Amino acid sequence: MTRSSPMTLIRRLAASRAVAALGAALVRLRDSGPGRVVGGWWHALAWRAGRVAAVVRQAWRRSLQLRMVAITLIASSVLVGVFAFVVANRASTILLDQATANAEAQLNAGEIWADSQLGVHNQAFDPELQSTMLSTVGYLVGGETSQVSGRIWSLRAYGVSGLQPVTAPQVDDVSQVITRELETSVATEGPSSQIRTASLNGGEPQKYLVYGTPVLTGFGQVELYYVVPLTAEDQAANEIRTTVLVTGAALVVLLVILTALVTRLVVAPVRVAARTAQRLSAGLLDQRMAVNGEDDLALLGASFNQMAANLQRQIVRLEEMSRLQRRFTSDVSHELRTPLTTVRMAADLIFAERDEFDPAVARSAELLQNELDRFENLLTDLLEISRFDAGFAMLDSEPTDLVPIVERVTERLAGLAERVGVPLDVEFPETPIVAEVDPRRVERILRNLVGNAIEHGEGKPVRVRMRADESAVSITVRDHGVGLKPGEEKLVFNRFWRADPSRARQTGGTGLGLSISVEDARLHGGWLEAWGAPGAGAQFRLTLPSRAGDRLTAAPLRLVPDDLPPRATESPLAVSELRRVTEEVQS
Repeated sequence: MTRSSPMTLIRRLAASRAVAALGAALVRLRDSGPGRVVGGWWHALAWRAGRVAAVVRQAWRRSLQLRMVAITLIASSVLVGVFAFVVANRASTILLDQATANAEAQLNAGEIWADSQLGVHNQAFDPELQSTMLSTVGYLVGGETSQVSGRIWSLRAYGVSGLQPVTAPQVDDVSQVITRELETSVATEGPSSQIRTASLNGGEPQKYLVYGTPVLTGFGQVELYYVVPLTAEDQAANEIRTTVLVTGAALVVLLVILTALVTRLVVAPVRVAARTAQRLSAGLLDQRMAVNGEDDLALLGASFNQMAANLQRQIVRLEEMSRLQRRFTSDVSHELRTPLTTVRMAADLIFAERDEFDPAVARSAELLQNELDRFENLLTDLLEISRFDAGFAMLDSEPTDLVPIVERVTERLAGLAERVGVPLDVEFPETPIVAEVDPRRVERILRNLVGNAIEHGEGKPVRVRMRADESAVSITVRDHGVGLKPGEEKLVFNRFWRADPSRARQTGGTGLGLSISVEDARLHGGWLEAWGAPGAGAQFRLTLPSRAGDRLTAAPLRLVPDDLPPRATESPLAVSELRRVTEEVQS
């Protein structure tokens, strides 16, 4: 076996790598053939065209000035184009009519002269007849007082054999302008005309007006033709057309410029007003428009400034009233704390010794204790509402397992549910559901929702469900009571609102529970939504983001229950959802 040298091995390795590289290049060339290259080019062109179209559409929607300029440009261009077409067409018609009238006059004079010259011959075979025709045509060519270069006279005998046509001045192929059809028409029908484009004597193609008329003689009929070039008329028509187009284009440009200037004068104050209104809506109530002059735009600016000043006064007054109201609520709540504490101590003492009193006094002590509990809860809720109104509510978020919170709420309200005969059905995953929330506020929300469901459950089951996904956690509380009428799912979050004012409370609520709950949900960046239908019960859904600060886009659980009866699903008013209630509720 022969051993290869190191250089030979290196050469073979280099050759194999070159072959592999060539094969890979051929494969790439096959995969990126002309069709694929052209397709990629078309895709890129379509993408760029789409981007340009999107920019144009956006500019068209946003700019009033652009729309006005574009509409003026299109309308004026159409009008100027129509006007230019009408004027140019009318000018061409007038010039052609003048040329036709002149040709008829010349042809009539030539006909009289030819009749006088050829009338002396009575026989078609007269040897002097041909020379008479030559002299007649020559006279007509040389006898024009206003002779223009390029005009042609021709005398022919269509029905007489032996006579040669006579044409002056001589041209190479006069049949280009005096066609066989024209000769037949003149010989059989009388005076006829046509317009022909021909290149005589090797020159540039020109338009010619050809007029022919029969001349009666003693030996028969001959035909006299007069050919007039329309070069001067074409030049005049082109000059008129060019002048009209240039004038129209200048007029269109002038109209566009004037429209742009006028629109700018009108749009600029409107844009200033829009920016000022945006600043006002952002809370900068001292913003005003600059007023110059005494025209309508100045009147608009002055009226806008007056409106802004009135709004500022009203907003400041309302803010002051709201501040005083919040201050009053907070002060009253705090001031009532001290006497309430004293009354609470006395009531607790009486309640503890109620067994030693007679039954009527003992019952009064129990009623006093219950009302004091409700009064204390009302003060607590009022203080909490005042914190929300003042913007002092703080969120203490921490990773929290929501399952124990739900269990704790349902266990605390199980006694109430058993007392009113409402079964509680709790459904949640076996695995922990952890979210960054304030556990105290979430427990308060659930306590309000479950307590309201028990109170309005009409002895029917109340179901609590919990689901979670990667971005959100949803908890629904479903009851099968009287339900909500259309529109009440928005009112249920108002303060002190009750669907049935005559209905007695079972839980001693204050009427602020759902209002505080919706504020707690908003503080988390979540949703608290309601659904209800008469006779089908109601369902509340609390949706919270899994991570504090995230924006919600969807909920793991549906707001509309899955166990609806057919009547509730068929009515279009039965299913009504409240989207983002926390952004719509007005304090």
